[in-house]
Amino acid sequence: MRLLPLLLAILTTLPQLASAPARAQAPGAAPAGPPHAYLFGTWTGGIFPAPANIPLQACLSQPVVIFTRDLVMRATITEQVLVQREIETARIAPGGIEFRFAGSAPPSRNFIVPTGPQNTGFGCEGPDVLHVLRRGENEIAFPGCADFPNPLVRCR
Repeated sequence: MRLLPLLLAILTTLPQLASAPARAQAPGAAPAGPPHAYLFGTWTGGIFPAPANIPLQACLSQPVVIFTRDLVMRATITEQVLVQREIETARIAPGGIEFRFAGSAPPSRNFIVPTGPQNTGFGCEGPDVLHVLRRGENEIAFPGCADFPNPLVRCR
């Protein structure tokens, strides 16, 4: 008989636990994670117009830009490997995010090794700055960046 109150307490708590992630992401709720969390993942386009209806496997096999918590990795036309830039700061800006990257550093021991100059940027105002404009749920642009004249779309 002592198990019945415990069982009832557990059963009434389960729906609250199951809906907790949904409440955390509700409109008006404080964002979970860094300000650029919505960018995490693989993006294509930018250098050239994004192909329409690209299969997921093809998109993931040749990413143009990858955003993570600590790094932004980008493809270049002349290199076969991605160049990575370490994020120093990411802050909310009008319409998107502004990134400031750490200055030149020795090559990383990660699986993606930059082969070009360590300060490779995005063709923007400077090699250590990137402004990302959110154009939709799965579309972004790098305004004023000569290396990325076209919008990017999320690989999905």
